[in-house]
Amino acid sequence: MAILLALVSMCSTLVGGFVAARIGERKRLVLGLAAGVMLGVVAFDLLPDALAESHEQIAGVPGALIAAVVGFFTVHIIEQEMAVHVGHEHEFGAHTHDFQSVGLLAAGGLIFHSMLDGLSIGVGFQAGTALGVSLAIAVICHDFADGFNAFTIPTLYGNEHRRAVILLWLDAIAPVVGALIGTLIHVPAQLAGLYLGYFAGFLLYLATGDILPEAHAGKPSRLVLLCTIAGAVLMFAVSVLNH
Repeated sequence: MAILLALVSMCSTLVGGFVAARIGERKRLVLGLAAGVMLGVVAFDLLPDALAESHEQIAGVPGALIAAVVGFFTVHIIEQEMAVHVGHEHEFGAHTHDFQSVGLLAAGGLIFHSMLDGLSIGVGFQAGTALGVSLAIAVICHDFADGFNAFTIPTLYGNEHRRAVILLWLDAIAPVVGALIGTLIHVPAQLAGLYLGYFAGFLLYLATGDILPEAHAGKPSRLVLLCTIAGAVLMFAVSVLNH
């Protein structure tokens, strides 16, 4: 099941990449919905299950919550070091020919993200079917947004169209590889709880630091805000049904 859902995630990534240049302003609605779904998964599924699986504490603080903070700062530090945060892409717009390698590094980071996404689906199914399905929904939404960035960032930094398409395919395949690893390798409950906490912080940053700013970039839109709220409400409903 984990690998099958990872294949759906692969399709989501490809769709996101191939429609990146055609969807125009409507992509903001999709990104807003994706951000809401991701936030809902963090709050209603990932963190509760991470705390249930892992009982380790450090100075009275649950280890799963510390892992979440580490996950959050992992992405933040990587993005700041590479200076490719989505919200600042325009700063390099006039000099894309000087930043081809930066675009490739950014795409490589997205591919690594996607492999972790697939790994989380596999680990999630080890903790329980309901969590695995919820994680898969979040990953599918996230990878649609990843598809946008996996295609647009390399081209923005001066890489040719063909190279961007290759990177898009690599990004699409990565979650399937991750899900395969997460399915074949058994992870002890304690480590699974810490990893789920780590991935919660990972998703939290992607939703709040990348996808939401991109969704709300430009002209303010109440519809984008409603899509974000709808995504969170949807995942709350999924969580209620699962329990």
